[in-house]
Amino acid sequence: MFTGIVEEVAEVLEVKKSGSNTDLILRARMAPELRVDQSVAHNGVCLTVVEVQGQNYRVTAVEETLQRSNLGTLKPGDRVNLERSLRVGDRLDGHMVQGHVDTVVACSKVEKRNGSWLFTFALPEQEKMLVEKGSICLNGVSLTIAAVDAKGFTVAVIPYTYAHTTFRSLAVGAKVNVEYDVVGKYVARMMGKRC
Repeated sequence: MFTGIVEEVAEVLEVKKSGSNTDLILRARMAPELRVDQSVAHNGVCLTVVEVQGQNYRVTAVEETLQRSNLGTLKPGDRVNLERSLRVGDRLDGHMVQGHVDTVVACSKVEKRNGSWLFTFALPEQEKMLVEKGSICLNGVSLTIAAVDAKGFTVAVIPYTYAHTTFRSLAVGAKVNVEYDVVGKYVARMMGKRC
């Protein structure tokens, strides 16, 4: 379980195919603190640490993960938002995030405001999961949906989040991982709807 509060942005060093899986080797300041078998969210995708060597560590993404997220498009030099799993007793500063990506959407507009940014994204197939002023996790970042209309949905990003996540390099056309609010997913399921 995560909160969508990014701890660090890591650099992808290597991308290695292994059958239908992909191993990602990343460099991060937190790497020496990681241990094998630990869960870390990468752009919002929960992956297990399988090797740690100094400032570098390795995780494996299976085919299902690669098809459902943007991790399959990563290449050396790309940046990835990281968050370690929530510890019992920690403050919940974002919202409850499982690290299970629901879909991928493209950024359709980036608008710089006086001290903040508005990012607009294409409507996903499961658009009914979007609630104005509701929570959403984009590339592992807990955000509030500012607006939803027939063309897409918008989130507002404060300067701190912009500077400390991959949002600072997010451009029109870039695809982001989406995880809908887990409470909404359970309500939809109980009402017999698929999300």
